[in-house]
Amino acid sequence: MILVAGGTGFVGGGIVRELRRRGHGVAVLTRDSKRAASRFGDLGVELREGDVRDPTSLGPTLRGSEVVIGCQQFPNSPIENPSRGYTFEEVDAKGTENLVAAAKASGAKRYIYLSGAGAAPDAPYHWFRSKWRAETAVRESGLLYTIFRPSWVYGPEDRALNRFLGMSRFLPFVPLIGNAGTQRLQPAFIDDVSRAVAEALVHPTADNQVFEIGGPEVLTMKEIVHTALEVSGRPRLMLSAPKAVMKLAASILQLAPGRPMTPDAVEFITIEALADPTRAELTLGIKMTPLREALATYLGPASGQERGANS
Repeated sequence: MILVAGGTGFVGGGIVRELRRRGHGVAVLTRDSKRAASRFGDLGVELREGDVRDPTSLGPTLRGSEVVIGCQQFPNSPIENPSRGYTFEEVDAKGTENLVAAAKASGAKRYIYLSGAGAAPDAPYHWFRSKWRAETAVRESGLLYTIFRPSWVYGPEDRALNRFLGMSRFLPFVPLIGNAGTQRLQPAFIDDVSRAVAEALVHPTADNQVFEIGGPEVLTMKEIVHTALEVSGRPRLMLSAPKAVMKLAASILQLAPGRPMTPDAVEFITIEALADPTRAELTLGIKMTPLREALATYLGPASGQERGANS
């Protein structure tokens, strides 16, 4: 049995579907099994209740799991909500430490962790330092492990690129935050990320390795959004909102109910995210999909529907 922590999220959901497509038995760790019941339909996924922030909830949940895949995120990430315990430190760092300890105690043999491009002990941003702390727990666990550091991940259910597409439904323009969207990214298609994780289970050369996962193209955010709008058949003018102005607005919005935005979140979504997928492609036998080709699978006319923009 493979247990996926964070399996109800965007990245975790893609991994769960790929594992089931390959015939693996999959259990998903969720805080609310009733709400998660409709997530996977008739895929035959087992739901187990637990919270990575609560070590006492994890023992029974992980029982019988030979592999644990950690890709948990807090709700509305990257907008942290410390009053509810939804922070990178609590969920990524401490949550992974709790999961690793529970995995060892339950007799698991392997741990796969979805980190992030930029994770480092001296990273300038606390979210990358939290992910490094999580990586350290995995590396020092004594379990076989594979760590992936994905760049910016997109797909039918993502809440980043699809937000721009959603705005294009009712606005004649699409706003970009900071420097006219010139930050460089290597967008990684969710299907490719999911395949990489699944292949790591069957390639011994992936044992105790760290792989970057990025798309085959280095693109600016403006180029990414422009391509997505073209593929979806809704080209729009793109306007830039200065990052300083957005961070000022976010400093006020973070006080509103639900914390719709924070200055840190503005910083998070405007940083560069580059990741070289060469080692992952060679080791795991995968090939990363170009942006336009991947977008056409769910936004283009041949897809039959614009699933992403409706997410």
